[in-house]
Amino acid sequence: MKSSTVQRAFLNALGTAAYITLLSWFMFNAKYIFGNKSDNFLMPMLILTLLIISASVTGYLVLERPIALYLAGEKKEGVMMLFKTLGFLLIFGIIVALFIPKV
Repeated sequence: MKSSTVQRAFLNALGTAAYITLLSWFMFNAKYIFGNKSDNFLMPMLILTLLIISASVTGYLVLERPIALYLAGEKKEGVMMLFKTLGFLLIFGIIVALFIPKV
């Protein structure tokens, strides 16, 4: 079960990182997609909608399986999977931070 837990935590973190990458690409290129319409009332609505969708998607990817394990009585495994997933996300974040150019 332990290797399965580590694999599942890695896949959850990888899916979360992939979602973050796609959303970051979208936000970085939004000015080219929508033009320079920052004075429009609808832009804050779009950003807040993206925030809610992102919280839901990443919450599902990070928390769904650990909560299911916890509620199934496998409390230790559920908590450990959550920490393993967060650990993998931390590793991914450090790797990304290493590639940020220094100014």
